[in-house]
Amino acid sequence: MLAAGANKSQPIVLIFVLVIGSMSGCLSDLVGEELPEPKADIEAWPTEIQQGELVTFDARSSSTMEGIIISYEWDFGDGSTTETIVGLTSHKYDAWGVFEAKVTVSNDRGGMDTTSVEIVVNGAPELNLVIPEQVKAGDIAVLDASASYDPEGERPSFEWDLDWSEDSDGDGDPRNDVDSTAARVELQTTNSGELTGGLTLSDTKGGESSTSWNLEILTRIFLIEWTERSFEYQWQDYLEEGAMWSESLVPGEEGLLLSVYAILELDRDLIEPQDNFTLMVDVAQAMWSESAKTTSSGNITDNESAKAILERDELNPSRNSSEISSDTEEELISLLLNSSAIQFGQDEWVWSITADQADPDPLIENLPDPDTGNEWTLTVTYVILVPTITEIAQ
Repeated sequence: MLAAGANKSQPIVLIFVLVIGSMSGCLSDLVGEELPEPKADIEAWPTEIQQGELVTFDARSSSTMEGIIISYEWDFGDGSTTETIVGLTSHKYDAWGVFEAKVTVSNDRGGMDTTSVEIVVNGAPELNLVIPEQVKAGDIAVLDASASYDPEGERPSFEWDLDWSEDSDGDGDPRNDVDSTAARVELQTTNSGELTGGLTLSDTKGGESSTSWNLEILTRIFLIEWTERSFEYQWQDYLEEGAMWSESLVPGEEGLLLSVYAILELDRDLIEPQDNFTLMVDVAQAMWSESAKTTSSGNITDNESAKAILERDELNPSRNSSEISSDTEEELISLLLNSSAIQFGQDEWVWSITADQADPDPLIENLPDPDTGNEWTLTVTYVILVPTITEIAQ
């Protein structure tokens, strides 16, 4: 029973307040679950690249139920991150591999969403080139790239351009020739100087690494010492009257000519007069020729055969020991001995003998000729400076 003056509505108000108070937490939870979250979306191009190339990422198609997107947080999967207020960015991948690139989109209501895309980065072949800094002209230079490799495990292809100063394929570009496809090249050098070339490695996925190389080719230094030696050549034969014999030789192959002495001797005729032969020498390179006829004392008691002599001294000046630079020993020998512009008689010498007259003739016509010809001996002696060539270590 209620006391006098009591408000009968108080219990009802109290119950309403309690119910409302208990429902406020539920409403708050309900409202929190329904907060509008953005929907992240990402596109990338290209998704397959070479190491060191750029990828463009686009998240501008991301959406939000209410409010606006206020940030884009990017994680490129290779340890690099960034944040932008627009949904477009780019990134260069310096490492090779497969990377998961992510974007997290946040709106002004506190909502966020994340999505990702896969980026495949092909690793360029790792180039490992070993070459000598210097070689001497004529030596073989070994260019070794066999330690090069492809990070994905396949064997790279090798393309060597062994001389950038020469267009070996004739396409107008001297720096794109493929002179060898081996991993290791043995390059035969010739002339001294600097040789420049290039090497390109490639894989089947378009990865490529290139480098240029320089090789210094040194000339050689030789000590030249000269020794004087005599070389003798001798021929014997028989010539009938009116016939001719000839023979050629190149004495300059042995060294530098100093002098020559030639003697033609006929067999002694018992009956005077002695036969008449002519000895001749012709050196076309030196534009020199000379001849001599056989002579005798005419006294049978001297027992001297008829002979002819040709001789000449100071064909070339003498030489002293010296040091000379040359790329090869063969080139040096050619310079010393075979330079027709400055050396006398280093090329072909032609010796010839003509049987001009064989005496005596028959006293009566139609009788046998008592002397149809003669035997002879030709001896030619050259004095030659022979070079001894010794390379000096550098």
